[in-house]
Amino acid sequence: MTEHEAQPAADREQTRDDGAQVSTGKETAGAHEAAIPELVIISGMSGAGRSTAAKCLEDLGWFVVDNLPPALIPTMVELGARSQGNVARIAVVVDVRGRRFFDNLRESLADLDARGVTRRIVFLESSDDALVRRFESVRRPHPLQGDGRIVDGIAAERELLRELRGDADLVIDTSSLNVHELRAKMDAQFAGDEEPELRATVMSFGFKYGLPVDADLVVDMRFLPNPHWVPELRPFTGLNEEVSSYVLNQPGAKEFLDRYAELLQLIAAGYRREGKRYVTVAVGCTGGKHRSVAMSEKLAARLAAEGVETVVVHRDMGRE
Repeated sequence: MTEHEAQPAADREQTRDDGAQVSTGKETAGAHEAAIPELVIISGMSGAGRSTAAKCLEDLGWFVVDNLPPALIPTMVELGARSQGNVARIAVVVDVRGRRFFDNLRESLADLDARGVTRRIVFLESSDDALVRRFESVRRPHPLQGDGRIVDGIAAERELLRELRGDADLVIDTSSLNVHELRAKMDAQFAGDEEPELRATVMSFGFKYGLPVDADLVVDMRFLPNPHWVPELRPFTGLNEEVSSYVLNQPGAKEFLDRYAELLQLIAAGYRREGKRYVTVAVGCTGGKHRSVAMSEKLAARLAAEGVETVVVHRDMGRE
């Protein structure tokens, strides 16, 4: 194949039958190159925290692919470049499950370098003692130990990954780190100057339909009078201005809103420090139609004003 034949058709000069030359696509090359995603390759020892590191990047907005054969990494980057900026950052986890593909990794990296792709390799390391303890705690064999001991699998994996470790841009030793400390290190490297984002779901619900199983925090609005017993308010929901005003003007309602919003700010700051990225606040009343809906809307507005990305869900509002 000649160099001309190897060029993408869109990049070659084309000539019409009448001799006029048509667009080759070169004028958009700069825009195409600008759309090439940033790439992080996550690898390292089994049990050293690859999944935690990958989850951290996912929470920071990266598109994460687990166990992708290294030979397919350039293809994944190319697909990201075609996403018109929707996939700006890709993280790929490469581990011993794909060990037969490691021979292709250097060729793939050379291909990416030739394209001008910004890429980094993150290698998760840990001591033999720490890895043995972790495998024993979950009572699972090491992927490479075969009929031998866990330490045999660890030794085999170290040898297999030796060259990749030497090429790594960032090596993190997790021997003495817990999950939160590893997430903090990843945040420090990849979150930039911005504080890691916290996303909150504020969910109204009715106690008579059961507690939300995914709630992190639950508050009870049944200490307020129920608009259900006000005939002119009964047909409406807490989204109605008259219902909302009725709920918020009850004794203790505004005080509760102010104090609980302050408490949520304190909790949100702690969640960020501990690496927790998602929280669900469940706000309940009897039927999930009036009081909980009105208070959920107000709490969500307070959280959003504090920079927390917030979604409001009214689980039981439409039930009879």
